[in-house]
Amino acid sequence: MSQDDMHGYTVAYEREEIQFPVYVVCLIGACLATIGFAIDNIILIALSLMAFGFAYYNFPLLETGKPRIGCGQYGIFAEGLGIVAWRSIKEIELKPIDIRGSTSNELRITLEDPLQKALLVDWRRRPFYRFLMRLPWTFSGNIIRIPVDVFDRPAEEIMQSFTRMMAFYKR
Repeated sequence: MSQDDMHGYTVAYEREEIQFPVYVVCLIGACLATIGFAIDNIILIALSLMAFGFAYYNFPLLETGKPRIGCGQYGIFAEGLGIVAWRSIKEIELKPIDIRGSTSNELRITLEDPLQKALLVDWRRRPFYRFLMRLPWTFSGNIIRIPVDVFDRPAEEIMQSFTRMMAFYKR
């Protein structure tokens, strides 16, 4: 089973304003590289490589419409992670995170089992060219953290859909 075969409730990256910074940084990197090569300045070339690295890391934000996270009859799935079985999920909660006066939402999925045992399908092995690109989740301890404000659905809707499907399929 691959990520393209997932059905159920799926969420993709937002289509509107999230792409703009990636394009701007890529343009800045191109300008710095051009000027750096024209005047033979290694510092400008290094800065352009940093800008291109940022754009490369955030390239998945440009791939809108592709499911990044979701849930179905087998469990919760996330791009680059796999399918976490419903039986291995202890709790799902939506936490507001305050960062420098701005509030963002994070979906926290607490696991009962270790990650290796909780995964029905493991998608953590990625192609080499995608190894340094952004993933929609982080993992620490036994908690999967997913920042949900970058997706095309409101955080509350994602939380309600995940908990509703967990209540239905976990019985």
